[in-house]
Amino acid sequence: EARYRQRYVDLIINPESKRNFEIRSKFVAYLRRYLDSLGFMEVETPVLSPIAGGANARPFITHHNTLDIDMYMRIATELHLKRLIVGGMERVYEVGRIFRNEGMDTKHNPEFTTCELYQAFTNLDGMMDILEGILTGAAKEILGTYQVTWMGHQVDLTPSWKRVTMADAVKNVTGADFMACIGDADRGVELARSVGVDMDGVPHTWGNALYETFDQKVEETLIQPTFITMYPVEVSPLAKRKPEDPAFTERFEYFICATEYGNAFSELNDPIDQKARFERQVEAKRREEPNTRAEVDYDFVTALEYGMAPTGGLGFGVDRLVMLLTDSASIRDVLLFPTMKPIEQ
Repeated sequence: EARYRQRYVDLIINPESKRNFEIRSKFVAYLRRYLDSLGFMEVETPVLSPIAGGANARPFITHHNTLDIDMYMRIATELHLKRLIVGGMERVYEVGRIFRNEGMDTKHNPEFTTCELYQAFTNLDGMMDILEGILTGAAKEILGTYQVTWMGHQVDLTPSWKRVTMADAVKNVTGADFMACIGDADRGVELARSVGVDMDGVPHTWGNALYETFDQKVEETLIQPTFITMYPVEVSPLAKRKPEDPAFTERFEYFICATEYGNAFSELNDPIDQKARFERQVEAKRREEPNTRAEVDYDFVTALEYGMAPTGGLGFGVDRLVMLLTDSASIRDVLLFPTMKPIEQ
């Protein structure tokens, strides 16, 4: 704890600590260089906003005295970046600080750094290729190898990572075949419970049953880099539905050492569908938390009405990737000045 509170002393005494932050700096520099080489443009979007949108998280609230309105520290950069796609900027990204007023543990800090990028006229496969290129290229350039160790696990980052649908991953691990009862909420919930999944407090839909089974039973088994695709629409409010199977969305997350490192979509660009999903999401949030300040971002819906090209989007936590590259057990080991409890507590 003293190392985190007095980082200046830690850097003087512990060369491995200084090395962590050198690797972090090199990773961010490589990330920018890689995306720039693909024709992406780095942009900056607001940290303060009148609406907290783009993710399902509790925001920090502040007050603007001149306008006499409450404002929110951003919980994601997504909706502003997609407005730029609407405006004709076809490849944009932002590396920036995000603020979420939630718990603290070895993988979470109230403020952290993400990279979000959006590209017009591409899809999920294009986003997987970019993400894989970022991490494998950075490992090779900075560490000189695709083989890394994290918390005792030997991880092979060699390109051509495994890609598997959520339903197949669940079936492979638990034997539960959710595709045999697709769309049937009662059978889905029963199937989830039959393999020991706790569905208490979870909306009883087929998609939520599949997702909870994956979350509770499968995620912990994903040690080597794995892309999980085809997420249920119920848990993907910003992703485009698969045209051939509207129960699913064109979304992936990728996992290493039983940890989710990033999230990507073929972005939803239908304003009618987007408006309906936003409203359902806010309604559910208000049922869960009657005093929530969640609102629908109707201006973003208006932006989609002007027309957004088919777009691929990707977001990931910079801090977690640096943890992987430095074999760090805690996010505090890769943040120069992490948030700490007051000493008197």
